[in-house]
Amino acid sequence: MKKAYPVVLTPADVGYVVFVPDLNINTEGTDIANAIEMARDAIGLWAICEEDMGRSIPSPSNLHPICADNEIVTLVDIDIDAYRRANDNRTIRKNLTLPSWLNDLAEKAGVNFSQILQESLKEKLGVQDR
Repeated sequence: MKKAYPVVLTPADVGYVVFVPDLNINTEGTDIANAIEMARDAIGLWAICEEDMGRSIPSPSNLHPICADNEIVTLVDIDIDAYRRANDNRTIRKNLTLPSWLNDLAEKAGVNFSQILQESLKEKLGVQDR
C-alpha cells in the first residue's frame, strides 16, 4: 500500500528536524535528501509496528501543514508493504531434507544448520548481510 505523507523540515544546527504531523512522529537528517530518507524510514518503521500491534495506519491528510517561514513542507512517499519486505528480519522455520549420513557427519562436527543454510543462500543469491 503506497502512501504519501506531508512532512515539515525544520533547519537545525546540523541538518533538519523532520515532523510527520499525520503520525505525530519526528526524526532528523543531515541534509534535505537525508531528512527525506529518514522520514521515509521513520514512517515505514512506525507503520509496520502499528500493523503488528493490530492497529490501522491513518491515511495521509490532504491538509497543508502549518509551518514557519524557514520550514519546508514536502511529501514523502512510502510503499509500506515493500518496506516491510525489505526490512523484515524475523526468522522463519523451514523444513528440509538431507541424507542421513550427511546429517550424522554435520551433527558430529557441531555444524549450525541454520547458519550454513543462511550463508549458502546469501552466497548463491549474491546478497550481503543486512
